[in-house]
Amino acid sequence: MLKGRIHSIESFGTVDGPGTRFVVFFQGCPMRCAYCHNPDTQPLEGGTEMDVDEIYEQYLRNEAFYIHNGGVTATGGEPLMQIDFLTELFAKFRQHNVHTCLDTSGIAFNRSNKALLQKFDKLMEVTNLVMLDIKHIDPEKHKELVLQPNDNILDFCSYLNEKHIDMWIRHVVVPGYTDVDEYLYKLGYFIGQFENLKALDVLPYHTMGEVKYEKLGIEYRLKGVPAMDKDKAIEKKQVILDGIKKRREEMKSNS
Repeated sequence: MLKGRIHSIESFGTVDGPGTRFVVFFQGCPMRCAYCHNPDTQPLEGGTEMDVDEIYEQYLRNEAFYIHNGGVTATGGEPLMQIDFLTELFAKFRQHNVHTCLDTSGIAFNRSNKALLQKFDKLMEVTNLVMLDIKHIDPEKHKELVLQPNDNILDFCSYLNEKHIDMWIRHVVVPGYTDVDEYLYKLGYFIGQFENLKALDVLPYHTMGEVKYEKLGIEYRLKGVPAMDKDKAIEKKQVILDGIKKRREEMKSNS
């Protein structure tokens, strides 16, 4: 049986998909988001080795809280870095009719890699919902923010739409980085084309991760950047929604 590297498990997640969730934090992530508040999940080594049955046994301890409107969420780190184990884990839960949610940056997706694409196809067969973090719509700004390109991430949106997998988009609004209306509108216009788009979460940047960086002796790249005002974040969400509306109006008029 495969074993995965697991950073931690949360029994009662309420912001990791619909309902109350059993949340599995995977170890390892290739992204280096300037505002990452879990830098300890980034190294591929570390974590605790666990097999699927061990994780499922922990789920069963509180199953009554999840079975109606909740389920299991894989997050991290980046779960897709352990796609074989992730698929085996989700398959186990789907055997028992448990709703599965993948919280991901999409960074590991690569349509041109046929062997990898087959693995994604297999994973999607046991995935109910994908919560996809789009860090920035602009390619160069994205690289500045997370030190990785965004082309495969944006293509992942198209792939999920093709597979008819429900998609929630998440976007963190950071003052001076991701709060520019031009880019927010472009983000909305881009995601507005997808029929599988079910929700949009716009999250205000917070500074709670800064202390963790200090303890780990890691430079915090956004040091001095203020937290995003929650009311301001609501305004910024409306800009994205305007972009979505515009795209859908165009699609309707062209159909």
